[in-house]
Amino acid sequence: MLVFIKAVRSIAAGLLLLALGLAPLAAMAAEGKITKYGKGYRFDQNGWIYIHIEGEAYERGFQHGYLAAPELEVIMKSLKYLTYHDTGKHWEFFSDAAEKLWVKHIDPEFLEEIKGIADGAKKRGVQITWQDVLAWNGQEEIMDYWWPNVMTKYRYIPKIGAPRDHCSAFLATKPYTKGGKIVMAHNSWNNFEWGQFANVILDIKPAKGFRIFMQSQPGYIDSMADFFVTGAGIMGTETTIGGFSLYEENEAPEFFRVRKAMQYAETLDKFVQLMKKQNDGGYANSWLLANIHTGEIMRFELGLKFWNVERKKEGYFVGFNAPLDPRIRNLECSNTGYCDIRRHQGARQVRLPQLMEKHKGQIDREVGQAILADHYDVYLQKENNPCSRTVDGHYELDPRQYMSDPSRPKPYQPRGTVDGKVMDSDQAKNLAMDARWGNSSGLPFDAGKFLAEHPQWDYLLGYLFDRPSQPWTTFQAGQTE
Repeated sequence: MLVFIKAVRSIAAGLLLLALGLAPLAAMAAEGKITKYGKGYRFDQNGWIYIHIEGEAYERGFQHGYLAAPELEVIMKSLKYLTYHDTGKHWEFFSDAAEKLWVKHIDPEFLEEIKGIADGAKKRGVQITWQDVLAWNGQEEIMDYWWPNVMTKYRYIPKIGAPRDHCSAFLATKPYTKGGKIVMAHNSWNNFEWGQFANVILDIKPAKGFRIFMQSQPGYIDSMADFFVTGAGIMGTETTIGGFSLYEENEAPEFFRVRKAMQYAETLDKFVQLMKKQNDGGYANSWLLANIHTGEIMRFELGLKFWNVERKKEGYFVGFNAPLDPRIRNLECSNTGYCDIRRHQGARQVRLPQLMEKHKGQIDREVGQAILADHYDVYLQKENNPCSRTVDGHYELDPRQYMSDPSRPKPYQPRGTVDGKVMDSDQAKNLAMDARWGNSSGLPFDAGKFLAEHPQWDYLLGYLFDRPSQPWTTFQAGQTE
């Protein structure tokens, strides 16, 4: 009987996908086929969508929207359904708020790019507005930073830090790396219903400023996962500061500030300056940055009122979602998981340095890939226990019997690592990276099987997609196949 029920659920999931027009993203375009529009083009490879755009702001935006239209149609359906389910407010409430909050703070160049994305998608029949694209770019910020701070207008709720903390990362140089190269690695953690859209490799060649090569999402002008390299020789990634609770409505959103910094910062100092200017506290991050021309690496922690920069030319930095700066951790955050090895922050605060020391002198791209795939559980001291506490995070496999905070992700929540990216300084010179879609270790995710085993998440039926095991793939700016 149980087998029959599971089969029925799997069939129902497939039928609902077809009915809603929510086909799995990997099936949206034929593998390797190049689609062109103007100077822009797209091809799909090993789960990734490679999109190249270039030119003036509106022009490159239109290329982006046209090429990513199938995915944007799916994203809009997900936004309208899941936003109401998760908040009790319709998506239009948040897209209206985004326009009121951000338009006055965003440079015209990037508003034009956003409007171009909407118009390009509309040309292919997608029902989307530029306000939708604007809010989609800042969805993380408006849902997890702005909304918790205004929710008291609708009901009483204690003011707590944003629950979505993301990502494992490291940035290393001599004497930890092989040949003294700079090596950067990162994997994205997210709820699967949103993280499954972060499979874009975006190559932007703007008419002004530096070329940008980054991981992104359909319709985004920045990375969100924040793994990038620019024509100025700046490598960058980040991990979100967990438990951050402050937000300033009258300043500029993070996605605009980081995109401007990527496109126009010629040095690490300029990058920091542009990120600090009009900082609203949204999507607060610990940034790991490097300059391939000077050999310097940097950790830049940016809260709202407080920030901190550490620089070095030897050693490493790791990112694990808890802030190191005592001012940010104690005065701007609550319940960060710092030092708590029952939580993913504290566990990776221990494990990532262990891996840096274990591989000292030998860290290269291949070792970086292995570090991102690590499944050692420091709390239970188990060698292979993929769960919420491992570098390659798996909430979907975790019964969460050791939860120290009931407000955090729930048992068997479909959440965790959806990718892996590694880059060294030689690749950075050529605007290239290694990337793996689906999961850093290659563990597949079967949405139908998962929902059959965990029916508490049935509301995601038709909005949760498979992510089969994929190989590591090298991508480079200007690539056509």
